[in-house]
Amino acid sequence: MSTNIILLGPPGAGKGTQAKRLVEERGMVQLSTGDMLREARSSGTEMGQRVAAVMDRGELVTDEIVIGLIREKLTSGAASGGYIFDGFPRTLAQADALAALLDELGQSLDHVIEMRVDDEVLVARITGRATCANCGEVYHDVTRPIPADGKCANCGSTEIKRRADDNEDALRTRLLAYYKQTSPLIGYYHAKGQLESVDGLAAIEAVSAEIAGLLGQQTQDA
Repeated sequence: MSTNIILLGPPGAGKGTQAKRLVEERGMVQLSTGDMLREARSSGTEMGQRVAAVMDRGELVTDEIVIGLIREKLTSGAASGGYIFDGFPRTLAQADALAALLDELGQSLDHVIEMRVDDEVLVARITGRATCANCGEVYHDVTRPIPADGKCANCGSTEIKRRADDNEDALRTRLLAYYKQTSPLIGYYHAKGQLESVDGLAAIEAVSAEIAGLLGQQTQDA
């Protein structure tokens, strides 16, 4: 059964990891704003040319364009399992626009899942993180240190890197931006009776199980 969901949560909460699992396990399609813009820009379509022109001018892509890209995806029939909205909506105006689009297309927003975190724990988790540039294996100074020989335990690569913005000052700036811009959505979806929450700082398997329980509930009720 097709299910459309929104994943909400601050940077580092694990939205990408959980979205990847939902794609693999449920046949869903992840709609990441950044990925859609990059894809459109290189597509050569009329919409892609509009995106390229805006980005080349150094301007922000308008909500109208993003909704247009989402419309293309939702009407492509590519996702038998439904869609995961990742990074959209970010504002109340975008939430209203998405609701209007889904209504127009006869589709529904089935779950809005907030991945709750404790900021201090999140900062400690992210600032100690490093990733193998070759295979994507993740290491952490406390919980899984980089091997003493500097080689990835999974693939043997020595290209283990830290993101430039995975430092405390940069992360706190990103967190502040998230809460200022996106926190109104928590109240918006709560008021509509659609907000559900999971512990974003639990182990990956535990978070996946919590999300599966929420999504499975719809199937049982349907």
